[in-house]
Amino acid sequence: MSKQNTIDSLGTLVQLRSTQVERLQRELASQEATRVRYQNNLQRLTSLALGSGASGASVALAPALALNCGAYKQGVLALADSHRVDLQLHEANMAVAQRRVHEAWAKRELLGKVLERAQDAQASVQERATRKREDEIATQSWMAGRAA
Repeated sequence: MSKQNTIDSLGTLVQLRSTQVERLQRELASQEATRVRYQNNLQRLTSLALGSGASGASVALAPALALNCGAYKQGVLALADSHRVDLQLHEANMAVAQRRVHEAWAKRELLGKVLERAQDAQASVQERATRKREDEIATQSWMAGRAA
């Protein structure tokens, strides 16, 4: 395989890795939006539970109303607890996704450095060949001038 084919292949690999990193970053951004929705829902559920009034502390409430209010609060708090568990699981999944993004980025950077080195080596070879040609032309010119 020629040096240029190697460089082209590395360039393609770097592009593929970049695409993978971008895709993983989009997935992570989507997961972050979901996490924010969970947090907002938890805040709303907490305010619903706190704003529902007294569940039995007030003597003025009828027993049936106090029971209903207590059951409502208990249901809302249970839903909030369920959301907290879901949020914790989601955040754990986000941590895994973040690690995948980091690993993909590191692989992309490594391939990028290998590509740079290959391009630099190829440029160096081309520069030496150009200098050699110029030296040969200069030598031929000098020899032609000397012969005349």
